[in-house]
Amino acid sequence: MMKIQFLLFGILFLITVTRVNCESLDEDDEDNDDVTVEEEEEEESIEKIPYKPPTLKGNAYLAEPFSDKDDFKTRWTVSQAKKDDTDETIAKYDGKWSLEEPKDNAMEGDLALLLKTKAKHHAISSKLDKPYTFSGKPFIVQYEVKFQNGIDCGGAYVKLLSDDKKLDLKKFHDKTPYTVMFGPDKCGMDHKLHFIFRHKNPVTGEYEEKHAKKPTTNIDKHFSDKKTHMYTLVVNPDNTFEMLVDNSLVNEGSLLDDVSPPVNPPKEIDDPNDKKPSDWDEREKIQDPEASKPEDWDESEPEKIVDEDAVMPSGWLEEESELIPDPEAEKPSDWDDDMDGDWEAPLINNPKCQNAPGCGKWEKPSIKNPKYKGKWSAPVIDNPDYQGVWKPRKIENPAYFEDLEPYKMTSVGAVGLELWSMNDDIVFDNFLITDDKSVAEQWAVETWEIKSVQEKAKSGRSVVDAVLDATKDRPWLWAVILVVVVLPIVLIIAYCCMSKSEPEKIESHKKKTDESSPDETEEKEEGEEEEEGEDVGPGGDNPSPPRKSKADLEADETNDADEEDEEETEVAENTSQNVDSPRRSSPRKRKSRKD
Repeated sequence: MMKIQFLLFGILFLITVTRVNCESLDEDDEDNDDVTVEEEEEEESIEKIPYKPPTLKGNAYLAEPFSDKDDFKTRWTVSQAKKDDTDETIAKYDGKWSLEEPKDNAMEGDLALLLKTKAKHHAISSKLDKPYTFSGKPFIVQYEVKFQNGIDCGGAYVKLLSDDKKLDLKKFHDKTPYTVMFGPDKCGMDHKLHFIFRHKNPVTGEYEEKHAKKPTTNIDKHFSDKKTHMYTLVVNPDNTFEMLVDNSLVNEGSLLDDVSPPVNPPKEIDDPNDKKPSDWDEREKIQDPEASKPEDWDESEPEKIVDEDAVMPSGWLEEESELIPDPEAEKPSDWDDDMDGDWEAPLINNPKCQNAPGCGKWEKPSIKNPKYKGKWSAPVIDNPDYQGVWKPRKIENPAYFEDLEPYKMTSVGAVGLELWSMNDDIVFDNFLITDDKSVAEQWAVETWEIKSVQEKAKSGRSVVDAVLDATKDRPWLWAVILVVVVLPIVLIIAYCCMSKSEPEKIESHKKKTDESSPDETEEKEEGEEEEEGEDVGPGGDNPSPPRKSKADLEADETNDADEEDEEETEVAENTSQNVDSPRRSSPRKRKSRKD
């Protein structure tokens, strides 16, 4: 009973965790609580709400909801370039783009930009309404991605192209200079969320890519759940950055400390002209040069020798083989000797060898040779001439600089998508570039949050998903679930298995103590009644037995006692031979005695 209570408690705890997790996820949609309640009360078949273009409230350098096809044609340019150093058959950017309503769209009439072809190079871009200059305000990039068919290998990142009056969007390709690259990317089991910026060396004038550290939060499900996700990058004037997915922080850090390679190079570097001296000794240990091999050291002795004292075990069957042809095997009816060759019965283990110590030819085993010493080598000692591991000397870095404001990057003049993907129908929507966080938050409220609520209401949420989400940030819950759910189940199974064996133990105990069962008692009484019926008195068919003397009665009692001993011996033998067989009463019955 106690184990069942443990099981019920575990299930109740699991449901409670799931419910709390679901409620915490719903609280994230603060501005949509009323919409969420209405969706829970509606039927499963939820009607699409009509799409309403978002209203931009504040400053923005680009705000693209893809709500107007004519405007899209004038603002966005498909690249006609070719990739350098690539096979001619795949070098051209000939991947198709389309402005259309995605399948399973959350809102009626909501258009989006779709990458339409597999295994092709795609490139499309649009100039900002005005260039963004890093002059003391946050740099915020925000857009939506939906992998309608999942993603096996490909990216959905965006490039913020460096401002250049000579920039020709028709020639946009992989080598076009950019300032920031940001967004999701996956190939195989490698899931990434890129944040890369190009930093200019003030000494040499060269640009170098700086990669932010990997996110600490698991983002794998965003590539496979086929839902719309909003990606946000914030670069602050204090040289910090934030990366958010669906308004949840997944990565943050410093442009000075949390990127690789570091923005500022080291003050000192290894001298490239310094060479290791030829007599430099890096050997920490050496063989003792003064050691010599002992005269009695014999290297010719083998490591193993035959045990000459060994004797073949008794019962070893040298004439028998370990494997023999199966005597019960039969040649298949469809066997063709010409096509399949001569048929041979399959080999099986020789039954004669099962109880024997071995079969086949016996050979004496090998043992370690007590005279074996192996090849002699001199012992190892510390090297008296050891100088340590050589390193080149340090010199001042001629390319050293100290940039304490990496936030001040190259101005941004355009936004572009330059992608290769093995999956099609990737959805892009609601691009925004601004310097005001409140503008980005309001844009998300009028775009992604409405869309996300509709998608959640349409797809529903399973208990398994809720449990996985609950344990994602709280892995210790797995230990709790193991203790309160899995362990009670194992104990109940063990208890049930043990309970099944109890009747067998009781029956075995009865047989050992020779206790009579109710059926046996009734059978015995009936047998005695029948025997008493057979002793018919005068007037019956059978003659009355003659009266016996006292000596005869004592002799009969002695014989009856012997018969009872024989019956008990017989029952004990039957019980030892078959404990599980039901107990039977002895075929012999005592004769009734009458005075």
